[in-house]
Amino acid sequence: MTPSVRIAMWSGPRNISTAMMRAFENRPDTAVIDEPFYAAYLEATGIDHPLRAETLAAHESDWRKVVSVLTGPVPGGRDVFYQKHITHHMLPEFDLAWTGQCRNVFLIRTPEAVLSSYSVKRPEFLPEDVGFSRQSELFDRECDRLGKPPPVVDADDVLRDPRAVLARLCVAVGIPFSERMLHWPAGPRPTDGAWAPAWYDSVERSTGFAAPRSVPALGDDLKALADTLRPCYAHLARYNIMLSSTGMSSGKKPTQRHRGTEGGMNT
Repeated sequence: MTPSVRIAMWSGPRNISTAMMRAFENRPDTAVIDEPFYAAYLEATGIDHPLRAETLAAHESDWRKVVSVLTGPVPGGRDVFYQKHITHHMLPEFDLAWTGQCRNVFLIRTPEAVLSSYSVKRPEFLPEDVGFSRQSELFDRECDRLGKPPPVVDADDVLRDPRAVLARLCVAVGIPFSERMLHWPAGPRPTDGAWAPAWYDSVERSTGFAAPRSVPALGDDLKALADTLRPCYAHLARYNIMLSSTGMSSGKKPTQRHRGTEGGMNT
């Protein structure tokens, strides 16, 4: 039997990550899992998020048990296991060895777009809550493990031309492209996390990828934060699969790294 393909998609919040999960879930060969480390992150940090109690009640909060699910039998015996991960949920004390069993992909979006959307849902948050620095760290780690950059996908590219980007992504992770990734039925899914009522209203109305919208002007605090986060975004953007004629990231390892740029500013 052909081994299952495990795709770990790493992004921050408000980054079309749920729409990407919908695209993969609409494939007949694919099982998905939604932010499997969210409950473990909430339990370990004590942070207050929307629907925290419901999330802890419904989902596994022991990261070791989460790992056993991610590396165990693929639900439904499917050929592809798509795992939607939020970067800052992967706390430093959570072992990352399991990621070597996955094809790790990094989904990026401009800081302005992320902050504009996230601040509507959580007006008070810390810079690390949007995950840019942790994404950069995880990307560099995967570069070191592979000896070359892993695939990087920009959310705005997906929205502009989903067929082209998803086709290249499928090549990069070694699976065939399916037209079914471009459209899906509206509504919630049993696979959605318990936090979905607080975050997924837009994606539940969707039936496919919408065209990108202009980003509203940010206030001074968010604009300053966007400037702080931009080096992390730019660090990964250089390896966007759409910048290569083959759709694969450059074979050269990154030589410039951006760490610890998120600071501790409240916004």
